[in-house]
Amino acid sequence: MRDLYPAIEPYVSGHLDVGDGQQIYWECSGNPDGKPAVFLHGGPGGGTSPFQRQFFDPAAYRIVLFDQRGCGRSTPHIADDADLSVNTTAHLIADIEALRTHLAIDRWLVFGGSWGSTLALAYAQVYPARVTELVLRGIFLLRRKEIDWYYNGAAGYVFPELWEQFLAPVPESDRSGDLVEAYHRLLHSPDLEVATRAAVAWSTWEGATSSLLPRPDRVAETAEPRFARAFAVIENHYFVNHGFLTEGQLLTEATAIQHIPGVIVQGRYDIVCPATSAYELHRAWPKSELIIVDDAGHAATEPGIVSHLVDATDKFRP
Repeated sequence: MRDLYPAIEPYVSGHLDVGDGQQIYWECSGNPDGKPAVFLHGGPGGGTSPFQRQFFDPAAYRIVLFDQRGCGRSTPHIADDADLSVNTTAHLIADIEALRTHLAIDRWLVFGGSWGSTLALAYAQVYPARVTELVLRGIFLLRRKEIDWYYNGAAGYVFPELWEQFLAPVPESDRSGDLVEAYHRLLHSPDLEVATRAAVAWSTWEGATSSLLPRPDRVAETAEPRFARAFAVIENHYFVNHGFLTEGQLLTEATAIQHIPGVIVQGRYDIVCPATSAYELHRAWPKSELIIVDDAGHAATEPGIVSHLVDATDKFRP
């Protein structure tokens, strides 16, 4: 079983002006002359953390992390009323390209989990010539059936007590409809207490259901109000708008990445992003290697997930 690489600090960081009044936080760690790799965090709205640098051999890789618009250390932050109208998948793809250009990187390995896998696929399908390999975890293709599975009741059959907590902020009259739409109204309530309660409930639902075994520390992190506000508001904004993608787009356009090698790491018991999406992606992208981890859920911190992700980045080391 492989473990993470030792923790390292960035050797350079900054904020990049990407237009629309947005400044995205970025950092580089590892070997300045190493193989470039960019990490795309989840959510959308999750932000980066030092832990994410540890999937890469710091002697071999130039590791690039950045916080997507509206969250983490990027400004303005959603909790400070950042403009959601300039936060779309197309904007994020453009930001990735702007960062690549800013850092004078020609091509890079793209690594993403959960929403990060969605964004990685969308980016690679627009800019395939800029991607050397893809390392993906917890595949989320942002199709209607995936949203409905997790936010409209089915996943609640596995976690009924947690589903009850997720439903708690929603008025009884709204519980029979689309809960993503119901939460959209709550998250944008003029009553800050209502909006914050909804944000914490939305965020902790994901935090509590992401691991195969309970992780109270993860739940506590996702319940922090400022984090929850960015995570819930941005994520809900994307889901209400179908990820700014056409239905099934990431599978339909998989032809654009047929030449790109990649590894898909998927937890067998992933409730957030069920394994069927990883399987369908693998079938549409034969050059990928699909690894199903039989003792894992969704989280990147699951030991089996960690082991196979580190193996994947090692496989693509220069």
